[in-house]
Amino acid sequence: MNKEIKCIIWDLDNTLWDGVLLENDDISLKPGIVEIIRELDTRGILHSIASKNSFDYAIRKLEEFGISEYFLFPEINWDLKSISISNIQKSLNIGMDSILFIDDQIFERDEVKYAHPDITCMDALEYESLLNNSRLQHKYITRDAQRRRLMYMEDKQRREDEERFNGAPENFLASLDMTFVISEAQEEDLIRAIELTERTHQLNTTGYTYGYDELNNYRTSDDHKLLVCELTDRYGSYGKIGLALLEIKESALHLKLLLMSCRVMSRGVGTILLSYIMQMAKSQNKILLADFKKTDRNKVMYVTYKFANFKEVSTNEEGITVLENDLSMVQKFPHYVNVEIK
Repeated sequence: MNKEIKCIIWDLDNTLWDGVLLENDDISLKPGIVEIIRELDTRGILHSIASKNSFDYAIRKLEEFGISEYFLFPEINWDLKSISISNIQKSLNIGMDSILFIDDQIFERDEVKYAHPDITCMDALEYESLLNNSRLQHKYITRDAQRRRLMYMEDKQRREDEERFNGAPENFLASLDMTFVISEAQEEDLIRAIELTERTHQLNTTGYTYGYDELNNYRTSDDHKLLVCELTDRYGSYGKIGLALLEIKESALHLKLLLMSCRVMSRGVGTILLSYIMQMAKSQNKILLADFKKTDRNKVMYVTYKFANFKEVSTNEEGITVLENDLSMVQKFPHYVNVEIK
C-alpha cells in the first residue's frame, strides 16, 4: 500500500514555470499551478524545490510570483538532484517514501529514482492531476495539518536562533517560554489523535493505530482516560504533540498507549506527559502498569520506560510486554516549562 505523500519537491524550469530562467527572464507559471499549490498546502502537504539554477535569481522570481513562502528548505544549486532531495528529506525529517518529485526531464527523474528507490517521481506534464491523486487526498485534515508549513517555518526560526544563542542549552530552552498543556481529549481532538497514531513511529510505545469510533469510545468511557497534550512557545504552537490512553482499574492505572511527536524531541519535554501520569497514579495510591510492544523503530520508548523505573512483569504471545512502576521515583517537570493541566 502506497503511503500518503507528505511533501512535493518541484523542479523549476519547464516544470513549475514555462521556460528556462537563465535563458529568458520573461517566463510564466504553468496554468493553474498556484491554485494547486495553495490547495495542497491547505491539506497539510508541504512543498520544496530541487532545481539546478541560480539560487538568488530563482528566489527573486518566486517572490515576484508571490509563492516563495510555500517552499520549505529549497535546494537551488548545481548539485545532483538526488543530493538536494536528500538534504530536503533530512530537514523535514520525513520518509523518502512520502515524497513526490516532479521534473520535466526523464534523466533527472531516473537519477533521483536510482539514488532513492522509495521516492515517487512524476513527469511535469502530469501536474494537473495532482489534486485528484489519491495519495494527496489525506483522510484527515486537522487544524495542525493546515498549519503544518507554518509550524516548520517557526521551527526553522527556533533552530536558527538556537545556533546563534550564546549560553547553556537549558538557558535557551528557558528563553522559549514554553507551555505544555495536558487535557482530556475532546471530540474535536480525535482526528488529530488518529493522525498521531498513524504518523508517530519512533516515540510510540505500541505502534498501534486507532479508528475514530474506537478512540471516541475510550474518550467517553468511565473506565478510560484519553489524554492529549499541546506545546506552545514564543514562536507559536507545535500543535497537539502527544497522546496517552489509560485504563482505570481499582488498584492500578494501566497505560495502554503513550506517544510523543518526534518534533519535540530536542525541546526536553518528552517525559512530561509520563511524569504527569505517574503523579496521578501516586496521588490515587495506585500502581502504574504500562504496555510496550517492540517495533522496528520504537526502542527509545522502551528506554524511556526503563529510565522512569518501570520493571518488566510479563510478555504475552502477541509480543506485548507489561511493565510496572512502584512510583518510588517520580521525575519532576523541567523547570523551564510551564505545565498546565486542564
